[in-house]
Amino acid sequence: MSHSVQIVIACDDPAALSEFWASALGYIVQPPPPGFDSWDQFADSVGIPSEKRNDIGAVVDPDGSGPRILFERYDGGAPNQRVHFDVNAVGEGVGDEERKSILARERVRLEALGAEFKREATGIAGEYWIEMFDPEGNWFCVQ
Repeated sequence: MSHSVQIVIACDDPAALSEFWASALGYIVQPPPPGFDSWDQFADSVGIPSEKRNDIGAVVDPDGSGPRILFERYDGGAPNQRVHFDVNAVGEGVGDEERKSILARERVRLEALGAEFKREATGIAGEYWIEMFDPEGNWFCVQ
C-alpha cells in the first residue's frame, strides 16, 4: 500500500509563504474545513488563540494531483531542518484510538526498515502524529 506525502517547510511567516507558493505553483491557499466560512471561524471552534493563527498555512493543488505543502512557523528548536516530509499513513475519518493503533503499526514497520523513533506529538487542534528519523538522520513525521 502506498502513502501520500505532505511537504513541510519551516518559515517565519506561514501566511505570506502560502500566498507566494500558491501563486508560484498554480496552487490555491487551502480553504477551511467544510462547515466553516474562514480559518478564523475554525480556529475559534477548536480554541486556537489569535496569536497562534499564523503558526501554519497550507497550499493545495486545485486538481488534487500534487502534494499538499504545509508552512509552519519555525521555532528554532531541534531538529534543525527547514524541510521535511509528512507521511500520510492514516486516511480521513479514522477515530483517535484507531489512528494511534495504525500509527503504532506503521512505526514498527518503519523501524524494521531502519528508521528511528523520536516522539509522539499532539498539535494545538488535537491532531496526533509520530516523529521519526530516516536511516541517515533526516526528520519526518507519520500521521
